[in-house]
Amino acid sequence: MIAELVSSALGLALYLNTLSADFCYDDSRAIKTNQDLLPETPWTHIFYNDFWGTLLTHSGSHKSYRPLCTLSFRLNHAIGGLNPWSYHLVNVLLHAAVTGLFTSFSKILLGDGYWTFMAGLMFASHPIHTEAVAGIVGRADVGASLFFLLSLLCYIKHCSTRGYSARTWGWFLGTGLCAGCSMLWKEQGVTVLAVSAVYDVFVFHRLKMKQILPAIYKRKNLSLFLSISLLTFWGTSLLGARLYWMGNKPPSFSNSDNPAADSDSLLARTLTFFYLPTKNLWLLLCPDTLSFDWSMDAVPLLKTVCDWRNLHTVAFYIGLLFLAYYGLKSPSVERECSEKFVTNGKQNANGHSCHSDVEYRNSEIKPSFASKVENGIKNNASQRIQLPSTENIVVLSLSLLIIPFVPATNLFFYVGFVIAERVLYIPSMGFCLLITVGARALYVKVQKRFLKSLIFYATATLIVFYGLKTAIRNGDWQNEEMLYRSGIKVNPAKAWGNLGNVLKSQSKISEAESAYRNALYYRSNMADMLYNLGLLLQENSRFAEALHYYKLAIGSRPTLASAYLNTGIILMNQGKTEEARRTFLKCSEISDENLKDPHAHKSSVTSCLYNLGKLYHEQGHYEDALSVYKEAIQKMPRQFAPQSLYNMMGEAYMRLSKLPEAEHWYMESLRSKTDHIPAHLTYGKLLALTGRKSEAEKFFLKAIELDPTKGNCYMHYGQFLLEEARLIEAAEMAKKAAELDSTEFDVVFNAAHMLRQASLNEAAEKYYDLAAKLRPNQV
Repeated sequence: MIAELVSSALGLALYLNTLSADFCYDDSRAIKTNQDLLPETPWTHIFYNDFWGTLLTHSGSHKSYRPLCTLSFRLNHAIGGLNPWSYHLVNVLLHAAVTGLFTSFSKILLGDGYWTFMAGLMFASHPIHTEAVAGIVGRADVGASLFFLLSLLCYIKHCSTRGYSARTWGWFLGTGLCAGCSMLWKEQGVTVLAVSAVYDVFVFHRLKMKQILPAIYKRKNLSLFLSISLLTFWGTSLLGARLYWMGNKPPSFSNSDNPAADSDSLLARTLTFFYLPTKNLWLLLCPDTLSFDWSMDAVPLLKTVCDWRNLHTVAFYIGLLFLAYYGLKSPSVERECSEKFVTNGKQNANGHSCHSDVEYRNSEIKPSFASKVENGIKNNASQRIQLPSTENIVVLSLSLLIIPFVPATNLFFYVGFVIAERVLYIPSMGFCLLITVGARALYVKVQKRFLKSLIFYATATLIVFYGLKTAIRNGDWQNEEMLYRSGIKVNPAKAWGNLGNVLKSQSKISEAESAYRNALYYRSNMADMLYNLGLLLQENSRFAEALHYYKLAIGSRPTLASAYLNTGIILMNQGKTEEARRTFLKCSEISDENLKDPHAHKSSVTSCLYNLGKLYHEQGHYEDALSVYKEAIQKMPRQFAPQSLYNMMGEAYMRLSKLPEAEHWYMESLRSKTDHIPAHLTYGKLLALTGRKSEAEKFFLKAIELDPTKGNCYMHYGQFLLEEARLIEAAEMAKKAAELDSTEFDVVFNAAHMLRQASLNEAAEKYYDLAAKLRPNQV
């Protein structure tokens, strides 16, 4: 237990500084804007939506079905709201638990000693885990790993009790349930069933490649055949159910997510896809350069066979084949039985089977972890646990490294990334085992004490360097600005663009503009960056430039509804009402098919319809306005704030003298947002018009209470007082309104009018003069 506790403690300690980190990168969409986390959303929606809150069967869904991870986010949200501290705490605790389980698993293979300790510490400290642990959305990988290891440990128990205890099928049931849970945390969790099969065949039964078929056909090995068959059946069932649940369709991704998949050249696709596993292995071996995002041109395509990176690919696959051959070849009896073997630094049995091929063919397979049973009772005195050989562990390590990574290789379907560091969380278990067993084999091989010490301390030094890199990398994940700055050298287009958003939120406008322009320098057709730059320019009253970038954004992505929305708003404010109308109408017709974020798209379409209705309203076309508002309500997504839309519905009905309908929509506006000031004012006007004066006054006063700095509130209350012939009070409200909104023509002009009505002519003259200066051409 000491190795497990120390490894877990290191995994915990290395990530303690992430508890103070903010939400970063994908956390925003998965947590901050995910409607499935909110208490008003039925929790059952989690099982029908993808990881990002989009309906799983929607054409634009990412198809990442991780309901258990989303459920854990919802529990976090219920307990601590949007405080990132609690989310990070759960991630760190999960990593510590996974580290402890991995160390226990290593002990089964390496024995109880310092090589097991080394494996656990290496896993605890590996920098490739930083994204999965420090980034909150990485919880999917960490949670899947937890159940991955639980499933594998259950299967090991199943193997060791098979044929000797009825409980063996209880352990097998645990294997299946944990595998299912692992898949519901993240898709690659289901691969544990294949790893379990590798363990059973190559580690527990110590078979070599040419011994597998004869072993299966022997009647005495029916239990092995049955276990493997059940693993296959359960894995196929889980995959079939998963495919059915997501609508029997693969996800679709943009060309920037995975450029190789979008390449027209078969050669470029092939060379690049063969090279990417090499790059991933290098990140495991030497994680000196890490990035929050590896999409776009972070890994340039290999377009010709002359690309020098092909040498890396060839070397990688030769090394892989060599290790596979080493682990799967049939060892010579003489070599195996003559070698001495040191396990965890202690002299032991050689750790290799000393069975000849003849013995394998003519005898029942002897499981390496079977205990002797006499009369149904374990005879612990005669039990001798024989550790797997180096070759056995190499095979299992390769399976742990390769099999969970296969879904990310684009072999069966295209994935939505080039490299994703958090995807390497489970494969890193195989890597840590491979490095440890390799170091142990060298340690045993050499004879000189100096060389033994050199190998041991070199391995320890590697762990120290990994730990230092992890601590440094955790600093990058403290906040989004540091994270994006750290990614500029790997993916400058994405990093500069995201950095621009952060700088804009910090009101560093000129720096944000420079960041956006830097992003567009590296990749000029990024619709999101063109839109973000346009939005920045619009907010700073540079409308002509803003329109230019919105046009470019629409040209790059014709379905970008938010660009149409802001284009229409600028045109409407410039008095170009016909152009604005056409823009809003075009936006309202854009379908959400195959869009990544249909909720955001629907919100933009609803806003377009709202603004189109306002345009009709200002032109006096109230029936047309109502028709558009009703369409907006039909298309409105759950997360859209409808209070302004409902209030404008009431306004249109008021202008058509349909007072009951107007009152209904004013009330709906106040129900959706009880502190919505425009609804208080418009409903107050309706109440005054229908003779409910005292109620009307309460709503006007409530509006002033909600925002005492808003001159418009005093103006509406002043109008009400003027109609009630309370002239002195009305004049006071008029002065207050004009003082607060001295640059608003309508407020100043109406204030002057009310002051004149109250016979306060000098004050009225002052504000008429100010109104004339605001609009010199106003007759």
